[in-house]
Amino acid sequence: MSTPDVSTLLALDLDTRLALVQKLWDSIVDDATAGAQLPPSADDRALLDQRLREDDADPDAAIPWATAREHLHRGQ
Repeated sequence: MSTPDVSTLLALDLDTRLALVQKLWDSIVDDATAGAQLPPSADDRALLDQRLREDDADPDAAIPWATAREHLHRGQ
C-alpha cells in the first residue's frame, strides 16, 4: 500500500481533511478495540524502563493494583 503524499492531503479543503482525520481516528480505535497493540513512543518506553528499574531496585515500595485502584476511585 502506498502512502498518500502529505502535501496533496494538506491541499484538500478543511471539510475533507476533517473527514479524513475522523476516518483515520475511527480506524485506529477499531484496531485497538480488536486487540491491535499500539506501540509506545520512545518517551513512553523510556518511562516504562525507568519504572521497571525503580521497581527492581525497591519492589516493596509498590502497592497492589487493588489498593491503587481503590485510591483512584476515592480521589486520593
